Amino acid sequence: MLKPLGLKDKKVLVPRGAGQAKSFSQLVEKYGGISIEIPLIAFRPIKLTTQLQTAMNEINTYDWIVFTSNVTVETFFSFYKNNNHNSFPKIAVIGRKTEEVLQERGYKAEFVPSAYVTEVFTDEFLPIVPSGSKLLIPKGNLAREYISTSLSNHGVHVDEIVIYETYMPNESREKLAKMLSNDELDILMFTSPSTVNHFISVVKEYNLESHIKRCVISCIGPVTEKRILAYGLPVHVSPEEYTVKDMIKGTIDFILKN
Repeated sequence: MLKPLGLKDKKVLVPRGAGQAKSFSQLVEKYGGISIEIPLIAFRPIKLTTQLQTAMNEINTYDWIVFTSNVTVETFFSFYKNNNHNSFPKIAVIGRKTEEVLQERGYKAEFVPSAYVTEVFTDEFLPIVPSGSKLLIPKGNLAREYISTSLSNHGVHVDEIVIYETYMPNESREKLAKMLSNDELDILMFTSPSTVNHFISVVKEYNLESHIKRCVISCIGPVTEKRILAYGLPVHVSPEEYTVKDMIKGTIDFILKN
């Protein structure tokens, strides 16, 4: 059972934007922490391209569509305006939040992996997708190609279409640099490799390496953990369940033991 004030007075980096940070921050504050919202990652839809418009018009020709994040779902449906669910392909998702956002739009996922990580998704999804199937993967400009490559190697026809760009807001760079230089962050939480990359770019730009040695570092998922380690930083918390709640629980456990 979590201690009610397990994060008491700890200043916790919440690396998400205003639209996504609310539930994250509420959990931090529930356990006595002080949430510091600094979006390390933001998203903007690309301009509508001919390739994207064609995919929207021919959505009924796909057997499956794969959504890897709630941002992908939200951005895709900002382009896709057809309300005829019968013409929509079967849906596979990664992540509980992705599934929830999809359900809010009236769509049901036909496939959800047992663990919310790309490698597990691919291993479990491959056996149910016959060779010759046609599949669409809307994605961000920095997304890995692991899923498409694995499926293509098994004879699946995959169309990957970039629908949004990932970037770090300038105001976040300035706020993060100021707070780190003043040692005002106690716990750093990372939710993706991109959040790690953007964080490190600020650390290096302002020569703040010494200021993060005092921080507890937590993350979600093995890919994010690997990215942190690649920069020579320790990972104090990386839960088996890839959710913010489990990351916070693991962080509280770590703090109580140290």
